[in-house]
Amino acid sequence: MKEPSPKFWDRIAERYARRPVADEAAYQQKLAVTREYLRPDMQVLEFGCGTGSTAIAHAPYVQHIRAIDVSSKMIEIAQGKAAAAQVSNVSFEQATIESLLLPDDSVDAVLGLSILHLLENRDTAIAKVFRLLKPGGVFVASTACLGDGMKWFRFVGPVGRALGLIPLVRVFTRQELEASLTAAGFTIEHAWCPGKGKAVFHVAKKPGAGVA
Repeated sequence: MKEPSPKFWDRIAERYARRPVADEAAYQQKLAVTREYLRPDMQVLEFGCGTGSTAIAHAPYVQHIRAIDVSSKMIEIAQGKAAAAQVSNVSFEQATIESLLLPDDSVDAVLGLSILHLLENRDTAIAKVFRLLKPGGVFVASTACLGDGMKWFRFVGPVGRALGLIPLVRVFTRQELEASLTAAGFTIEHAWCPGKGKAVFHVAKKPGAGVA
């Protein structure tokens, strides 16, 4: 599977870090729902962590978060944020979900926020997440499903990418994404879209007993 290039994200990292959250109320709601599934003994993986804000926000609720991103510049900013906040149970590193080496059934929760639509093949990533999760583990995702309202993007997106203005962006619908999750073996426990044109938020569970 072809991995994403870090060049675009390295170039915009500083600007990205300064940009405010587009919908603060929706973001806080997603944090709150996610925390309903977190426990103090959890080992968590976040891929596509960007500048680390969400990992740092969730750090007090789990034992450890391993947060990865394709961009070394994003990781550098995230490490600085964690140090400033005196957060010591999050480790940031440059990697992708495709390249990450972890044993199967080894993490309690995986976060993939604003990332699945930026991958060459979401199904491959979702399948790997499923393998990495322990039975009963959860995959929390927030995904732009452009196929539901911006189908035209599949035509203009490649032009923007060729000009270096935007990264790779895949166009698919919420229904297609949910089909990918269930085909991988997940049960969708929570699905929410805060409004037209907004990212769809999912909590998907890997079958198994888990830990109460």
